[in-house]
This record gives sequence, C-alpha cells and structure tokens, in this order.
Amino acid sequence: MEIRMIHETEDVPMELLLLADPSERLVKEYVARGQCYIMEQDRRIIGTYVLIPTRPETVELVNVAVDEELHGKGYGKQLVLHAIESARLNHYKTIEIGTGNSSVVQLALYQKCGFRMTHIDKDFFIRHYDEPIFENGIQCIDMVRLSQDV
Repeated sequence: MEIRMIHETEDVPMELLLLADPSERLVKEYVARGQCYIMEQDRRIIGTYVLIPTRPETVELVNVAVDEELHGKGYGKQLVLHAIESARLNHYKTIEIGTGNSSVVQLALYQKCGFRMTHIDKDFFIRHYDEPIFENGIQCIDMVRLSQDV
C-alpha cells in the first residue's frame, strides 16, 4: 500500500471524495486550492484526503475518505496520520480539521490521532449545503472544529 500526492495529469478520485462530502461543487473548489493525496492498494485507489493551506503555518485536512467496502480496517487512521506527517514535513505548525456534529466515528478517530476540539461552527451545514445531510440518524447541522500542533 502506498499513500502519495496525485500527479497533475491524474484525475482526482471524485467518487471517493463525494463519500465524505456530498457537494461536488464544494469538493472541486477545495481540491483546486489544495493538495490531493491518494492511498493505493494493488494499483487501486482505496482512500484519499486533501490538505489546504489556510493561514501562515496552518493547513486544514479536509475530506478524508475510504472505499466503503474497506471501512473499519484502519485505513482512515493511516490517512489521517499521513496527513499529520505531511503537514509536519511541509513545515506547518498547526493542522486543523472539521467534521459534522453527526460524524461520531470520525470525531473519535480524529481525537485518537491527537486532535483536540477547538470550537463549533454553528449551522455550517445549513449555510453551505442545499440539501439536509443525515448521518447515524442525526441531522448534520454544526461543524465541530479540531486542531493539533505538529
């Protein structure tokens, strides 16, 4: 298995990215501003994430996604840890991440990887998405923001 930045000639794995964010418009916007990484196994893309510089010395990890058939096998954690290491190697001081209030599995994962909650962006998903998003039987309304020093 390998995790690497995609090449300029490669298409981004839109199907995977849309697993973590249902808005193709928003995905295209932040992919254009950031660096997309892919996880490959046997020449097949099974995971992805995007890093976006947001402020001096700060980068945001967005859209961590793993093929649905492979959930629960530790690939998401590997992607998050790789992103943290990539941020450190690129001399960022802080890495941030945001996830929905309904994303209970992701909230646990990010905290296990060293992130700490910093604040809540109330009504984020109401303001930025045309259709309601439900996960784990909960409407995704607020964005939980987390960060860590690298």
